[in-house]
Amino acid sequence: MLLAVVEIVVLLVVLALLLSRLGVWSALPGTQRQALAPAVQARWAPAHDEVNGETRVLLRRSRPGPDGVPTVLEDRVFTTFPADDPAWEARFTEAMSNARFRCSYLNAEEEQ
Repeated sequence: MLLAVVEIVVLLVVLALLLSRLGVWSALPGTQRQALAPAVQARWAPAHDEVNGETRVLLRRSRPGPDGVPTVLEDRVFTTFPADDPAWEARFTEAMSNARFRCSYLNAEEEQ
């Protein structure tokens, strides 16, 4: 009788480990999963858009939301120039390069 109880306990432990490894028990509701997930730090990244005929190069601070879609926390206008400027491509390339440098600086500053 004691041997049967020990066998059942061992079988239940093995089954629990198997279910845990397969991820069956890891399907938590969203709020619990969000509470257990480590906090993801927001990051700065360059972005751009066009508003009223002007190209805007932005410094965008965002972080992944609980569903994996980035959540924009802040947009800062880094520079603007006319969208029909004959030197648009050169100005855009230089502005994005400078914005990338500024974003790397801001990210490094926040890590300290």
